[in-house]
Amino acid sequence: MSEKHHIIPVWFFVGVLLLVYGVMIFVSGLAAWNNPPPDVQLAELHAPVWWGALLIILGGTYCLLFRPGKA
Repeated sequence: MSEKHHIIPVWFFVGVLLLVYGVMIFVSGLAAWNNPPPDVQLAELHAPVWWGALLIILGGTYCLLFRPGKA
């Protein structure tokens, strides 16, 4: 009756959160690409697109490195 318990690392969940938030920020940045808010300074740099892409990369990396079942 020895069962093997698999522990899911907390870093996997951190990666999932970063990935989800990155996708949401990236999509909102793409939606505002042509119509930036009028009172935002440096809106032409499109910061949400860059930050969203960075979060997607980081979240995907964490999900790959700490995925459950990895030997």
